[in-house]
Amino acid sequence: MKYLIPLALSTVLIGTAQAAPIVYRIDPDHTFPSFEADHMAGLSIWRGKFNRTTGTVTFDKAKGSGMLDIAIDIDSIDFGHDQLNDHAKGAEFFDVAKYPQATYTGHLEGFKKGKPTRVVGQLTLHGATRPVVLKIGSFKCMPHPMLKREVCGADAYATLQRDQFGIPAGRDWGFDMTVVLRIQVEAVAEE
Repeated sequence: MKYLIPLALSTVLIGTAQAAPIVYRIDPDHTFPSFEADHMAGLSIWRGKFNRTTGTVTFDKAKGSGMLDIAIDIDSIDFGHDQLNDHAKGAEFFDVAKYPQATYTGHLEGFKKGKPTRVVGQLTLHGATRPVVLKIGSFKCMPHPMLKREVCGADAYATLQRDQFGIPAGRDWGFDMTVVLRIQVEAVAEE
């Protein structure tokens, strides 16, 4: 009997330690926020992405909670068109010299079967901070076969109005201010 109490206590403590939140570091080689925006008032849809992203995801599976904290290097914008990249970095659009980074911070919510279905947070872009809810289309965690640590991945998306973030370029010509934001993200558990 005297051995059962310490054994039960150690089992509880081990279970508590395993249930602690885990911090995952964003993998910059597998995380690319992308966007779709109107060109020439409905003539076509332009697509681009950002090539440099950092951040963390804190995930507590047992409690069904977590946080996302991501930073996007605006200078890494890539439309696949050098002239447009340079134009987008200028004062008329992103004004990279003044606003070099966008950030998003939010809480994982709407858990179903242990997986979040949305992130409720704040996007800071071009000096403006607005609420943005990212819907999570897919979410999966698994052991990384090469790193031997857990990796989680998700595909999240939202629709926003770029003029609400101080980027109204083209509005006077009838451009739609709606932007579809997508974030494909992979994050690896810290050692």
